[in-house]
Amino acid sequence: DMPIFRNMHQLEALADPTRRHIVELLARRDHTAGELVDEFTVSQPAVSRHLRVLRESGLVEVTPDAQRRIYRLRPDAFDDLSKWIDRCRAMWSNRLDALDTELHRGAKRKHEAGR
Repeated sequence: DMPIFRNMHQLEALADPTRRHIVELLARRDHTAGELVDEFTVSQPAVSRHLRVLRESGLVEVTPDAQRRIYRLRPDAFDDLSKWIDRCRAMWSNRLDALDTELHRGAKRKHEAGR
């Protein structure tokens, strides 16, 4: 199991719209840093900062290729994030099922008391 703080760090990284757009571009194919910079109106240093956040969160990896740096998604990181979200969803689903059961019991008792 991946520590919860890693998942939180990934969610924080994905909270930014520019970083989400970078992830969407990388989901289509690997990109060089220059190609990613060309996709945005912000400066090269700003894009570099966004890429650093994505790398540090474990969502993106970089491979040097001669003078270029190739960025790609780390699918296993998204698998871990997806598993964590599924665990949270299951916990909430169980809680909501229990609440639904209690609400029906309460309604049944109220109906029986009103007879």
